[in-house]
Amino acid sequence: MSRALPRLPVETPSPRPRLPLRVALWLLDNPRLGHARSVKRFAGHLLKQPAREGVVQAQSRLGQMLCRDCGNTRDRRIGLELLRQAARAGDRRAQLELGRFYSLPRSHEPQQARHWLELAATQGSHEARRLLNSL
Repeated sequence: MSRALPRLPVETPSPRPRLPLRVALWLLDNPRLGHARSVKRFAGHLLKQPAREGVVQAQSRLGQMLCRDCGNTRDRRIGLELLRQAARAGDRRAQLELGRFYSLPRSHEPQQARHWLELAATQGSHEARRLLNSL
């Protein structure tokens, strides 16, 4: 005669970042490790899944990496889309990065630059204020 197993409560995802995200952020923010190409590649792999799942912080950091550190157009385009998603969700870092990108001579879109920089400035970004004054 078999006994029924007790039902375990279904766990809801915790609001704390998951381990891969925390490890990736630690690696990227580490002054000794964060600039190494292999570390960035590993951190990028760790950020990919949380970014796909809509974790704003992962979208922001992966988007920054793809826009800054990748040489090909496809990765830059993906990075810009991730930054847009994070910026629309209110991420100040992503808003600032988009403002910088759109103010560069190669992409020179002053209206887009102003839009994203104003949003970042309203959230307290001193860098965004400085860039707005130079537009």
